[in-house]
Amino acid sequence: MYNAQHSVMCALRMILASRSPRRLELLRGIGIEPRVLPAEVDESPLPGEAPGELVMRLAESKGRRVARRLDARRSPAVVLAADTAVVLDRQALGKPRNDVDAWRMLRALSGRDHDVLTGMFLYRSDDERSVLVVDSTLVRFRSLDEATIRSYVATGEPCGKAGSYAIQGLGHRLIDRIEGSWSNVVGLPVELLCTCLRDLAIDAGQTRRPG
Repeated sequence: MYNAQHSVMCALRMILASRSPRRLELLRGIGIEPRVLPAEVDESPLPGEAPGELVMRLAESKGRRVARRLDARRSPAVVLAADTAVVLDRQALGKPRNDVDAWRMLRALSGRDHDVLTGMFLYRSDDERSVLVVDSTLVRFRSLDEATIRSYVATGEPCGKAGSYAIQGLGHRLIDRIEGSWSNVVGLPVELLCTCLRDLAIDAGQTRRPG
C-alpha cells in the first residue's frame, strides 16, 4: 500500500504508536524525538495468514487506531507504527510465555537461519497519505549448547522479546551473522524509515516533538 505525491519537504511532529523502548531509542539515535501513543490491538494471526501479511496488517491497524485519535487540523503529524516477527520454518515465533517457552524457541533457532520481518506503517494526518512496507533480515544463530541457552534464559532478557532474544543486548552473543538491517532485528528498520519519510515529503532532520 503506497500513495505518494511530489511536494515540498516539510517538518511534522512524529507520533510513535508503540510502547517499545527499543523503537524509541532507535528514533532518538537518528535525531527524532517522538510523542509516544501506544495502540493496543489483538495480535493473533488470522487463519492461513503469512508472517509478512501479519506484520503489515498489525502495523497498519496500530497506526490507523492512533491516527483516529488525532486532531489533524489543530496539529498535523506523521504516525509511525511497526510490528516485528521472528520467522522460523515459515512460522512466526511470538514472545515467550515463560522460561520454558524461551528455552524451546532458542533451542529451535540454534545453528539455523531465520528471518526477522518488520511491518512499518506511516501516515500523514494532514493529507492522509500513507506508506506500508515490510523489511526482512536474515539471522543465523550459532550452535548453542544446553548450558548457553539456560544461562541466557536466566538473565531474563528473553522475556517480552519476539523469538526470545535481543540482538542489541546479551543476545548478540548467540548470533553468528546477519544479512540485512541490524536495526530491523531490533524492531525498526531505520534505513527504510528514512526512505519512507522522504517518499511522504517529510524532512526527518526537522521532525519535532510537539510542545
